[in-house]
Amino acid sequence: MPITRRQFAAGSLAAPAILRGGRAFAAGRPMTVASLLGEDKPETRIWRRIAEVLARTAPGRFDLRIVPNAALGGEKEVAEGLRLGSIQAALSTVSSLSGWVPAGQILDLPFLFRDRAHLARVLAGPLGTQLKTFYEAQGFVVPGFINYGARHLLAKEPLTTPASVRGKRIRVIQSPLHTALWSGFGAFPTPIPIPETYNALKTGVVDCMDLTKSAYVGFRLHEVVPVLIETGHIWASGVVMFAAPFWKGLAPQDREALTAAVTEGIAYFDELMRADEEASMARARAEGGKVVPAEDRQGWQDGARKVWENFAPQLGGMSAIEAIAQSS
Repeated sequence: MPITRRQFAAGSLAAPAILRGGRAFAAGRPMTVASLLGEDKPETRIWRRIAEVLARTAPGRFDLRIVPNAALGGEKEVAEGLRLGSIQAALSTVSSLSGWVPAGQILDLPFLFRDRAHLARVLAGPLGTQLKTFYEAQGFVVPGFINYGARHLLAKEPLTTPASVRGKRIRVIQSPLHTALWSGFGAFPTPIPIPETYNALKTGVVDCMDLTKSAYVGFRLHEVVPVLIETGHIWASGVVMFAAPFWKGLAPQDREALTAAVTEGIAYFDELMRADEEASMARARAEGGKVVPAEDRQGWQDGARKVWENFAPQLGGMSAIEAIAQSS
């Protein structure tokens, strides 16, 4: 008989201890961790690394119960779980948290960041500090940011120009900015949770979507939308987040240990993500997928500029956006 999501989660959360090298360590403070993807993907491996670091630096003080494969829901459901206290930790794109922290949408502005290094420098400055404060006010403690890679358009055919997406039904993250971006190109945005996108694309509920290269193969989407168009329109920023009541209930030394473990985990995640993008594209090609370049780059950027202008009033104004774009 198939195991339901609830049964899987309950079984995972009942684990009494973390096993290391065949030995069971005494359970520390329980921490339910939600991951959208499987054990082989960076989204879960980062938590395995954090658990390993804590077993060394804070032995017996934490019991990470990592639940992979979106068994606890998509990003919205997981974020709500953190706010309710049923989940203590997870990763999330900033896009999925925009309903709680609209200011985070500045990281989603299309074609704002030149590369991952530019994004990292901006987040290491005042903007990153400010956003962490905003997230904590909504119940999410964020020790650090992560980078999932650039988002690209995924389709059944090479939709390489802005004109080619007109009239297409596109799956979007539940974010006003993402909806505005694709509406501006004449597409019809449809918010769908990530675990449901495979079937939505397979059955024709939507025609296309955008996603990172790693997640493209992680969710097996290359099987239903075999063409990846390298638009690279948004750098998918994310956060490592903890439920505020859980975090505030920790002793200072435990917060320090957890922050240090997260910092090491983030560096590991970045290393894994770069390698996973290459491996994912190799697998996609081997299984019939195609990677094609985007055309009419100016047209894509003109559409992005309209999004900047539309969202500027709630993101500090055009001068603030331009300052980020031009920063070194």
